[in-house]
Order: sequence, then structure tokens, then C-alpha cells
Amino acid sequence: MRREQKGVEMKVEVFLADDYRPADDEPFMNDKQTEYFRRKLLNWKSEILEDSRDTVAGMKDSTRNIPDIADRASEETDRALELRTRDRQRKLVSKIDAALRRIDEGEYGYCEITGEPISLKRLDARPIATMSLEAQERHERREKVHRDD
Repeated sequence: MRREQKGVEMKVEVFLADDYRPADDEPFMNDKQTEYFRRKLLNWKSEILEDSRDTVAGMKDSTRNIPDIADRASEETDRALELRTRDRQRKLVSKIDAALRRIDEGEYGYCEITGEPISLKRLDARPIATMSLEAQERHERREKVHRDD
């Protein structure tokens, strides 16, 4: 959350208890809920980036000449799988960054299709969600219909 003070933008610290969980009986996307999801997204991003650093370090360490062709093929398959996983995680980090931008812009938690609030349960399970469950299901049904044509 941000406050304007004589043209200067200041971030206001929001206290969150360690056991805080957003609840349906509080105002939707209040300061505590917004801060809860911001921290959840930042922690998730941090974990992904740390895993990525570990992978790069591991790949540098494991670069070696393997004489057995079957062992080399197995190692290359493992590397390709690891790189695909990292690519998916890179895309996930950009979705996390987009969610953090939506928080800063005050748009987080609202369906990009209907403008309605996305359920807290859905956001807790998938904090990068941009659509309500209903809108997501409609979107997937339309995609399936077009794929099956």
C-alpha cells in the first residue's frame, strides 16, 4: 500500500501475524490481504530464483566428458529436462512479477474478464490467477471447442 505525501510516494508498513490468513468476513483486498499475497508472491519468486541458481551451479559442476555413450545420452536427457523445467519457472517468475504489478496498481484479486473478485481460496492456491474460477472454466471450454474443430 502506498500513501502520497506532498508529491512523495511512501510505502506504509502493514503488520501481519505469522498465522494470518485472508478471510471472507473482512473487506476484499484490504491492506492485510494485499500484503499477505505480496509476501506470498515474493517468497515464491525467491524460492524459484534460488532453485535456478542451484541448477546453474550444478550444471557447471557436472560438465564433464562421459565416455560411455549411454551414460552421456542419459545425462543429456536429464539436462534437457532440467532446462525445460527452468524455462517453465522463468515464465512463472514473469507471471509472479505481473501479479506484483497488479498489487501495486490496485487491480490484484479481480477477474480480468468480469471484474468480479477472485475467491480468496483460489488466490491462496494460485496467487497468480487472473480470472475467477467461472471465467477460467468458460475460457478453457472455449479453447477446447476451438481445438476440437
